[in-house]
Amino acid sequence: MMRAWKILGAVLVALVLCMVFGGGWAEAQVLTMKFAHFADDKHPGHLAALQFAAAVQERTKGQIKIDIFPNNMLGSPPEQAEQVKMGTTDMGLPTQGQFDKWIKAMGVVMLPFAYDDYDHVHRVLDGPAFQWFSQMAEKEGFILLSNWEYGFRNLTNNKRPINTPEDVKGLKVRVPPEMQIGAAFEALSAQTTVIAFPELYMALAQGVADGEDNPVSVIYFMKFYEVQKHLALTRHIYNNMIHTISAKTWAKLTPEQKTIFQEESKKAGAFMRNQIMSQEEDLVTKMQQAGMQVTRPNLALFRAAMKPAYDKIFKYVGEENGKKYSEFIEAARKK
Repeated sequence: MMRAWKILGAVLVALVLCMVFGGGWAEAQVLTMKFAHFADDKHPGHLAALQFAAAVQERTKGQIKIDIFPNNMLGSPPEQAEQVKMGTTDMGLPTQGQFDKWIKAMGVVMLPFAYDDYDHVHRVLDGPAFQWFSQMAEKEGFILLSNWEYGFRNLTNNKRPINTPEDVKGLKVRVPPEMQIGAAFEALSAQTTVIAFPELYMALAQGVADGEDNPVSVIYFMKFYEVQKHLALTRHIYNNMIHTISAKTWAKLTPEQKTIFQEESKKAGAFMRNQIMSQEEDLVTKMQQAGMQVTRPNLALFRAAMKPAYDKIFKYVGEENGKKYSEFIEAARKK
């Protein structure tokens, strides 16, 4: 009997070793994740996502594989954010505009004409504001890994060059379903219409809207310059992609894997920021060469018209939240 048990034990050990070194057991341990975003596959956001996925797969020795779905393949930006919250999509790159459906305070980031430049806004968002937002996001099922980039939004249109606030009056401007952007254009007496991002190119081509606003990189990579005559570098609102993982997915990771995700997310975000900032002037030049007319308005004139927008945004996000974030902005400006 003892001999029989020893033989059986040896057979079981051999089977386990075969599964491990033969790959069966190891393959079963591979965790495959879905990473969705709304950028074009040539946009720096997609390149950063590829960098992140490759680094994670290498550092986890193949235990984690990340499949990336760019260009709204899994739905519109709001739908992607909902999927990450539910855990049906593991990761995404929502902006504050998608988050403030659940976390009103995050909407205060999109105050029009609030920042001096990229360095200023990065100091704000990477500082105490990140921890403040992270705590609120986790309660809603989101884990914020790091700030990536999207950029300052600029206005394009098919009617006329924009040099003063009066030039915006009467324009029919497409806005995303984000009240801050609508409030800014309403303060300039524009008409606003909400159109889903995947439908925007065709809507502009068909004249459903006179214009739209987006960062330079989005205008270029989505080829909006093909259906818009004028670009005004208004830099009126900033928002960024935030590399976010579902809390449900986060709970599946080991402490070591979580560290890898955080480290590689910051590296990819730094890469994307560099790409966005360094490419902007070159992309503007390319759009000019393609026939787009570019203006650089005096932004002080536009900023002076924003009080109605600030009043609406503070009411939306909460007066205390607006005041707290404004203090972050001013503290970072003084550095």
